Amino acid sequence: MADGAALGMGQAAGARRGGSLQRFARRRSTIAFLMTLPLIAVIGGLVAWPAAYAIYLSTLNRRMTAFIGLGNFEVLLDSETFRAVIWQSVFFAVTAVILKALIGFWLAHMLHHIPTKGQRKWRGMLLVPWVIPPALSTLGWWWMFEPSYSSINWILNIFAVPAVPWLGEPWWARISVIIVNVWYGAPFFMIMYLAALKSVPEQLYEAAAIDGATGWQRLRYVTLPMMRNIISITVLFSLIVTFANYDIVRVLTNGGPRDLTHVFASYAFQVGVLAGNIPRGAAVSLFMFPILAVIAFFVLRGINRRNREEA
Repeated sequence: MADGAALGMGQAAGARRGGSLQRFARRRSTIAFLMTLPLIAVIGGLVAWPAAYAIYLSTLNRRMTAFIGLGNFEVLLDSETFRAVIWQSVFFAVTAVILKALIGFWLAHMLHHIPTKGQRKWRGMLLVPWVIPPALSTLGWWWMFEPSYSSINWILNIFAVPAVPWLGEPWWARISVIIVNVWYGAPFFMIMYLAALKSVPEQLYEAAAIDGATGWQRLRYVTLPMMRNIISITVLFSLIVTFANYDIVRVLTNGGPRDLTHVFASYAFQVGVLAGNIPRGAAVSLFMFPILAVIAFFVLRGINRRNREEA
């Protein structure tokens, strides 16, 4: 009898403790939700509401007085200029991100093998392009590319190399825009990859060296697998930012020559603001969404799959 009573009292105490823990967990969840409400309100006001309003605008006519459904999208797809904008945006974003990833990884790998004291100095200098406002730094690049007094062409002429029409010929203008974007964005990749390299355990490199692995094999079978997730996230983030780039194209080429360097953001500004067709400009900007959504889906799915495999 005594044992049964003690057992019953223990179960009751356990139930009370369990109930207290559940109430405490619910209370903490409620507090956490209340604390995130300001952030949710900011995201809703600055992201969700403008996106929803842009979708609504894209379904209106030029005077914004009638609903025309997908009419703006149909007109854009029938436009040869806009098809060129799609090609240019994809070419610009993919090429720039690949170059930024390669240069950023190389810089991070070099910095990783520099002593800590000297590394701070080099890291600070290499981050300067990323810290300077893009519009301001692009003005400096415009001065270096401008055909009348191009400092780059002046250097080329010293070595008897013909001057390059950086901003006057379509392909050179495309290359110029990519160069500026890579110069600006490569430090971001560098600092992200450097942090990832420092998180790779040295024991893995020591084990690989004992097994006779070469430098390339250590990079391929140790470094890259350990950095896969951070590489994927960094590339995805940079791809989104690069697709949405506006100031470099606007300042450097303004979409020229012959509208052949426009990207989605600059062309949306030209159509929506300068030409006064706000709904069609909204439709231009929304073309980025399905492209980036598909890319983000596959990248994040790959990251989640790898996390489940490692768990």
